[in-house]
Amino acid sequence: MGKRNTVISICKAIGIILMVITHSECPSALCTFAYEFHMPLFFITAGYFFSVKYLSDEATFVKKRIKGLYLPFVKWAVFFLIIHNWMFDLGILNEKYGNPGGGVTHPYSWHQMQQNLWTIVTAMGGYDQFLNGAFWFFRGLFVASIFYLVLFKLFDMAATGAGKQAWRTTVVPVTVCLAALALGAWKTGEGLRVTNLIQGGYREIMGTFFFGCGFIFRQMHEKYKATWWSTIAFAAITLVFSLYAPSSMAWNADFERFLRLPLPAICGFLMTYNISLWLDRREGRLKRFLVFCGDNTLQILVFHLVAFKVVSIVKIWWYGLDFLQIGCHTVIHVHSQDDLFWILYTIAGVGIPLSFTYLIRKAKSHTRSHIR
Repeated sequence: MGKRNTVISICKAIGIILMVITHSECPSALCTFAYEFHMPLFFITAGYFFSVKYLSDEATFVKKRIKGLYLPFVKWAVFFLIIHNWMFDLGILNEKYGNPGGGVTHPYSWHQMQQNLWTIVTAMGGYDQFLNGAFWFFRGLFVASIFYLVLFKLFDMAATGAGKQAWRTTVVPVTVCLAALALGAWKTGEGLRVTNLIQGGYREIMGTFFFGCGFIFRQMHEKYKATWWSTIAFAAITLVFSLYAPSSMAWNADFERFLRLPLPAICGFLMTYNISLWLDRREGRLKRFLVFCGDNTLQILVFHLVAFKVVSIVKIWWYGLDFLQIGCHTVIHVHSQDDLFWILYTIAGVGIPLSFTYLIRKAKSHTRSHIR
C-alpha cells in the first residue's frame, strides 16, 4: 500500500481553522480575507475526490452523501434541538444578548420543536442558528455534490466512442462548471430563489461550481507545479479582492458579489494547497496536528460554537461583565475588535472538539484492546 496523500487533509485543516477564526470576531481585515476562499475550499476539496465511476453507480455515490452529510446533519441538528430549551435553563442561551445587531433567540414551544424537526429531516434546515450557524454547509455540499453528478451525467450523454474518457476528464467537467456559473449569474442577476431550498439555493449553486473545480484540479494535479512565486501571487490576488472587491459564499449575495467570488476563491484555494504541500513535506508535530484536524473537521464544525462558551466565561470574568453575555452569538461582542480574545476563541473552537475526539477514540481503542 502506498503512502497516504495527506495534503488535502492539511488543506481542510487550514480551512476549518479559518472558519473558526471568522466566527471569533477577529480583526475585520483578516475576516474579510478568509471569507474570500475558506468555505469554497471545502467544496473544492470534496470535488477533488469525485470519480467518474459514479456515473454508472449513482446509488453508491448518493448513499455516501447520505451517510457522510445528511445523517450527521440530522443527528446533531436533532441533538441541539432537544437541548435548546435546556440551554436557556443554564443561561448559555438567553433573550437578552445575541447578535451584534441585537437579534436574540427564544425558547421553543412544543409546536416549534415539532416544526423544526420536520424542517431538519425534510429540508436540512430548522437547526439552532446560535449553536449550529455553520450547519448550512451540510446541506450545501449534499445538494451541490448530487447536482454535480446529475449535470455531469446529462452532459456526458453527448459523448460516444473511444474519446469518451478524455471527454469526461476535460470537456464535461468544464461545461458543468460553466453551467453552474450561468445558473448563479441568472439567479443573482434576477434576484431569483430556489424556493424548495432553505436560503434560496445560491450556496448550493456556487458549491456545485467549486465542487467541479476540485474535480478539474484532480485531473491536472500531477502536472501542477507549486512555487513560492505562484503562492505569493495567489495570496496577493486574494488579498486585493478582499480589500477592494470583497465577497463570500453568503446566501444573499447579489450579482456584483457573485462576479467577485470565483477568482479569489480559486486563488485562495491554490495558495492554501501550495502551503499544504510545503507543510506536508515536513514531518513533525505540526503536520500530525494538521492532518488530525483535517480528518476531523466535522467535529469542529459541529461543536466550535459551543466550545466558544468556555472562552466567553473567561471574558466575562476578565471584564466583569453580566454573566448572561455568555448568550452572545457567536462570541461576546464587548471589546471584540480591540482585544485579543479572538485568539483564545480560535484555540478553544479548534482545540476543545479535537481534544474530546482524541480522548474518546483513545478510550474506545483501549476498551477494544482489553476485550481482545
